[in-house]
Formats: sequence, C-alpha cells, structure tokens
Amino acid sequence: MVRNPLTPEERLRGERLGELLREARGGRSMVAVAASAGISAETLRKIETGRAPTPAFFTVAALAAALGLSMDELLTRCVPVAGPVPGSLPEPGELPLTA
Repeated sequence: MVRNPLTPEERLRGERLGELLREARGGRSMVAVAASAGISAETLRKIETGRAPTPAFFTVAALAAALGLSMDELLTRCVPVAGPVPGSLPEPGELPLTA
C-alpha cells in the first residue's frame, strides 16, 4: 500500500503537536514520559521533532494523559480554526430569502 504524501497543512499540524508536547514535557525526560505513555522514547522523539507528523490517535491520547493535557486542548492548539468551505451549505438562519 502506497501512502499519499502529506499536505503542508498536515506537516504544520505535526510540527505544532511536537512543539506542544515538548513544551508540556518541560524538564521531564523523554524516556520517562514515553514510558508513562507506553510508547518508545524513539517514537516520542519522532513526534516531537515532526518526523512523525501524523501519529496514531491512541498514541496521542496516551501522551496527552501522561502529560496532563486534554484532547480538546491538543485539538484547539494544533488545528487552526477554518473559515467556511467554498461551496458549503450556509448555517441555519443564513439561508437567502427568495420570492
């Protein structure tokens, strides 16, 4: 199975995630945090440096728990708020009035 190349947005999200995890780890060792999350230190290093920009959901959840972060916080800090998608349906109450 061939994996599609990552988009620039996916790479940026991975970099943001790595920065956030590194910041949350603070002075704790990479080995200690990785062990607490049940992953290898090498995996954590790859995520923190952006070399693994799309880690598995359960890996991120385990790291969030080990670092005392909520998944909501990770989401809001890693994914920019998007505007309306061109061609998308209007929100309720925003429908144009027609005669």
